Amino acid sequence: MTLHVLVVCTGNIARSPLAERLLRARFAAAGVDAVVSSAGTGALVGEPMTPEAAALAQRYGADPAGHAARQLTPALLENADLVLTATRAHRAEVASTLPKAARKAYTLREFARIAEFLATEEAAEFAPVAGETPTPLLETASMSRGFAPPPETPESDNVVDPYRRPSEVYEEAGRLIDSATASVVAAFATAERAGRGAA
Repeated sequence: MTLHVLVVCTGNIARSPLAERLLRARFAAAGVDAVVSSAGTGALVGEPMTPEAAALAQRYGADPAGHAARQLTPALLENADLVLTATRAHRAEVASTLPKAARKAYTLREFARIAEFLATEEAAEFAPVAGETPTPLLETASMSRGFAPPPETPESDNVVDPYRRPSEVYEEAGRLIDSATASVVAAFATAERAGRGAA
């Protein structure tokens, strides 16, 4: 079954397309069947990625070509299995746009934090019982949401907005997105291997 992931930021020209392209490349490399797209809560519709974000995508091994910013809509949220946002404020906007999407919306760094928690021994209670079909990762993540260690501060779940800011801010955003997307893909790849092993 194909996983549909939607990444959301504001303008859809820096953070969300960078995360989209990294996730797309890394899911493919890990053999995970996933379709990844992105949108903005206040999209600069039709615009490409900023040159800085495009350069970061290439540096981290993804192709930035062909991106065109688009506006977030209820239909996009309806069709997504997982919604990953740049910040908590974007996650709130997702819930406002389509209330039922709140259960499948996380900030990118929040989902990465939960994914990392699920790989620890403390998360064993969320693992499927031997002999059962493995619980899908999305369901497990939702169940364990309140049990994963909280962020140091609420802002720790956000990715800083680099748009029209110095190169150091782009570097910081890129580092955070690189790390979080790696954790997300690793979790899905592990879950898929477990599923194949139990089949």
